[in-house]
Amino acid sequence: MAGTTVFGRVMPKQKQAMVGALQAAGHVVAMTGDGVNDALALKDADIGVAMGNGAPATKAAAQLVLLDGQFSRLPNVLAEGRRVIGNIERVASLFISKNTYSFMLILLVSIAGLPYPFAPRHLTLISFVTIGLPAFALAFAPNNARYRPGFLRRVLSFAIPSGVVSSIAIFTSYYLARAEHLTMHERQTAATISALCVSLWILAVLARPYNRWKLALLWAMVVIAVAAITIPFVRDFFELDIPVTFLPQALAIGAVGALGVEIIGRTSSRWSERTPG
Repeated sequence: MAGTTVFGRVMPKQKQAMVGALQAAGHVVAMTGDGVNDALALKDADIGVAMGNGAPATKAAAQLVLLDGQFSRLPNVLAEGRRVIGNIERVASLFISKNTYSFMLILLVSIAGLPYPFAPRHLTLISFVTIGLPAFALAFAPNNARYRPGFLRRVLSFAIPSGVVSSIAIFTSYYLARAEHLTMHERQTAATISALCVSLWILAVLARPYNRWKLALLWAMVVIAVAAITIPFVRDFFELDIPVTFLPQALAIGAVGALGVEIIGRTSSRWSERTPG
């Protein structure tokens, strides 16, 4: 078979055997057809493409059905698949990092015997600025990056360490603010500031490579976060109170956490490139 390129009068089992032989040789095999005799090969192929006017059994066995039978649709199908998979990876990293630092914070404050550093309103602000609106925008963004194996490994290798760094930064800011005998609202505001700094940097790492609309999105989230903390009536709504004496420390802790996220992002990217499988 390896030395032949054209086959005639091929039986269904022979088509299936050809697909298996190509896969055994390390090839990614695509199979197209419209008849019942193609169903076995379509089912075993890595990518089975059936015609819209094909037999029901063939369409049921295929992974993809061209309703109008036009192969010119395939580039758009490929582009859409890349966009969906790439954007799911970004959004998954955002949500898992947030869930990680929420879980870690519960552990840290429980061990230290402290109350949780956020009220529901603070979590609403943090989630909206760093996950809610950005995730919605990134989910529908164009993405032409080629698919690479290792989706779950890449997501976890970035999201979990980033979430741990976030939780440490938030807890440190909250604990030190308590050591300074600040009010509860000031402690919570210090923790919120550090959380916003680190979480916005997680978003900045995941939004790469940058273009105009991504930069506009990032700056818009920064402006919203700053406005929520500095505009009096918005600050009152979110029950925030700027810790004037502790503000530089809260920002510095957030900056250190952001630096840790940047290191994790670069390390994770280099590691995934060395181990693509």
